[in-house]
Amino acid sequence: MADLPGNLLAAARQVLETERMFAGQFIPARRNELPEMVLAPAAGAPPELAPNEKAGALGQLEQEALSCGSCMLAQTRNKVVFGEGSADAELVFVGEAPGAEEDATGRPFVGRAGELLSRMIAAMGLRRQDVYICNMLKCRPPGNRNPNPQEIECCWGFLVRQLQIIRPRVIVTLGNPATKGLLQTSEGITQMRGHWQKLPDIGEGLAGIDVMPTFHPAYVLRQYNQDTRGKVWADLRAVMEKLGLQPPDKGPPR
Repeated sequence: MADLPGNLLAAARQVLETERMFAGQFIPARRNELPEMVLAPAAGAPPELAPNEKAGALGQLEQEALSCGSCMLAQTRNKVVFGEGSADAELVFVGEAPGAEEDATGRPFVGRAGELLSRMIAAMGLRRQDVYICNMLKCRPPGNRNPNPQEIECCWGFLVRQLQIIRPRVIVTLGNPATKGLLQTSEGITQMRGHWQKLPDIGEGLAGIDVMPTFHPAYVLRQYNQDTRGKVWADLRAVMEKLGLQPPDKGPPR
């Protein structure tokens, strides 16, 4: 950011507004879109599991991911960022790729955008451990560059199998890359957010799951205003209603 008083004042206002909304302090994050591509349905679907079997199945899949060397990211990653949360979650959040803090910790959404996502989940009356959070990619591209198609394809099977094990009722796609990838569409998030979609046949047992596309938390931090905040909150309220949760009468916490 240029060292100009007007810009500094705008940035300060953005941080204060974010604090009032989600009771935390955040700094805008850069957008990192994944390239568009069409991914084939994954083979080898696991059978539908009982709730007490899902955690073990996810653990076995995570061990497979930890030893994955299918693409060049295996040579540059610090840690594989597989995913975390309830193995029997009704709600799954899917983002695009890990960032620097995720790569350092091995946990998804723990950076600035992750803190905001946690506040969003809390505003829904839920906890991170009540939902499941993951990314399309399990390894961070160096320098947060855009992943190439081979890297996306190599991780695709892990994401599909995660969803096949969990079998959520609702998936929230965060931002353009996750929305375009999971829904196999070229339409952008601006057109799709707020409109219920059905998951296509990306893997056995997954077709027809309800999907709500919404803005990525990093975008909310970059474009923080009443309009963006209101749209995301409307999307989350729709998800709550779909799951039979009682939406708060008031808006997001300040």
